Amino acid sequence: MPTPTKGARLGGGPAHERQMLANLSQSLFEHGRITTTVTKAKRLRPHAERLITFAKRGDLASRRKVLGILSDKGVVHKLFTEIGPGFAERDGGYTRITKTGFRKGDNAPMAVIELVEFGTPAKKAVAKEAEKATKKAAPKKAEKVEEAPVAEETVVETEAAEAPAADEAK
Repeated sequence: MPTPTKGARLGGGPAHERQMLANLSQSLFEHGRITTTVTKAKRLRPHAERLITFAKRGDLASRRKVLGILSDKGVVHKLFTEIGPGFAERDGGYTRITKTGFRKGDNAPMAVIELVEFGTPAKKAVAKEAEKATKKAAPKKAEKVEEAPVAEETVVETEAAEAPAADEAK
């Protein structure tokens, strides 16, 4: 028997919570990103990542399991043809949660949960971000580095020019 989740459920009972998670994950796969409360986003993440793992397998049994959870066949088709193969090289971490602030009506903490950039493995994605950061910072450092040697060279040139003049004066 699976260990029950600690704390209050998202809905009223376990069946309602399953339906809410199924609807949230269906919307996530359909739109790529959704805005919801932080609590729902944190509960949705493992559920959605498990469905993506089924989609990466791509076999008939996995498709039937996902069809038992999600009700829209079009979303399941998109999950198995686009999203699953897009994350084929990635070992996990298919979603990202970003906190956005508080809801106006009841001041509930809100978050955006989105599918990360698929098609690139996690290590390559991190490497791309690092390259972008170094390229962005490199021109600023290069300008500072170029200015400093130029100033030193002019000092060296002026000293070299003064030295022969001093020798001629003697």
